[in-house]
Amino acid sequence: MKAVHSEENRSHDPKFFLVRGQVKPAADQPERADRLLAGLMAGNHAVVAPQGHGAGARARVHSPDYLAFMAEAWEAWAALPDHGPEMIANIHPVREAATYPTHIVGRLGWHSVDTACPIGPGTYAAACAATDVAASAAQLVLDGEDAAYALCRPPGHHAYRDRAGGHCYFNNSAVAAAHLRQRHARVAVLDVDVHHGNGTQGIFYRDPSVLTVSLHADPRGFYPFVWGYAHERGEGEGIGANLNLPLALGTGDDDYLAVLEGVASRMVKAFAPTALVVALGLDASEHDPLAGLAITTEGFGRIGAALARLNLPTVLVQEGGYLSDLLGENLTAVLAGFESAR
Repeated sequence: MKAVHSEENRSHDPKFFLVRGQVKPAADQPERADRLLAGLMAGNHAVVAPQGHGAGARARVHSPDYLAFMAEAWEAWAALPDHGPEMIANIHPVREAATYPTHIVGRLGWHSVDTACPIGPGTYAAACAATDVAASAAQLVLDGEDAAYALCRPPGHHAYRDRAGGHCYFNNSAVAAAHLRQRHARVAVLDVDVHHGNGTQGIFYRDPSVLTVSLHADPRGFYPFVWGYAHERGEGEGIGANLNLPLALGTGDDDYLAVLEGVASRMVKAFAPTALVVALGLDASEHDPLAGLAITTEGFGRIGAALARLNLPTVLVQEGGYLSDLLGENLTAVLAGFESAR
């Protein structure tokens, strides 16, 4: 399988991560890409550089105000007297009877869901490169590849149309889906990250042409807490095109695969898409530092095989999966399982 990766990911090196009132090192470290690349090398996958798709790929899923904010954010922040080393919002407007702010501190709050998306001097470049990676992997599939893998960093599935959150700035999985939509009337996004793909859900919530399905740790006790419930089914013309499958904390291989191969696969087949985006979170691992589920390396191989059996042109977009000794091995297992079942 061809894999797309950009070394520009290293320019994003966040430090701040607030966990239950304690400041801890950020989970999305540049080393993640090294371990994922090692997993690709172990599986003998060809790694190629992305093509430049520019702002157009992002503009399909993100608002003009948000794109302008991200482009201007660091320069405006750095012009403030006594500014900090990273942009972290200290307000989060509810947007009721609110006016769009002009000050960079106000804009930062307007465009941030939480404090887990600090912006540094290299964040914008890395996030733009990640969308190029996602769009390039989708283009490989449009050009005839059966499947392609996008090593995106930073990840994207918590990013809304106009808000960053949860380590995510631009929604790479949504970018890949929108790119595929240029030739495919119906596309499915299947999210297997340990966290609910709330940003992807939000972007496509009223869109009947994109099915969003997410398997994730139950949000009653896990991030993002306020999205990811089973009753969230879409709105307007998108009613029925969103499926959330929350799982009990600590769910392991067999129970996870029963849901993936049962409800999720039936929903995808009933929707009848002609292309698939997999939001591939490896943080469902039993060894992940943010562990909410307990998938083994063998289980990831089984997940890959289950995805392949959907028998659709597929773009696998890297989402979560944080520093553990098995991160690379888990990626190798997913891709090997996928290829063995094709």
